[in-house]
Amino acid sequence: AANPADHEARYELAAALNAAGKRQEAADELLAIMRQDRAWNDDAARLQLIRLFDSWGHDDPATLQARRRMSSLLFS
Repeated sequence: AANPADHEARYELAAALNAAGKRQEAADELLAIMRQDRAWNDDAARLQLIRLFDSWGHDDPATLQARRRMSSLLFS
């Protein structure tokens, strides 16, 4: 996103990246939102990541990597 503080733009970018098959990039955008404002939009970034993990499959490499990164954010 051009403006790192524009969480809505990042959220929409993540959806577009995921639709284009760019799973890791989509996760990166959602994780960036979480890093800056974990509670943004009623926890929308975390909830969307969980939905993506479900759609990608729990053994997908993008899921495994992003889940580890999300855990470190949540529990740090």
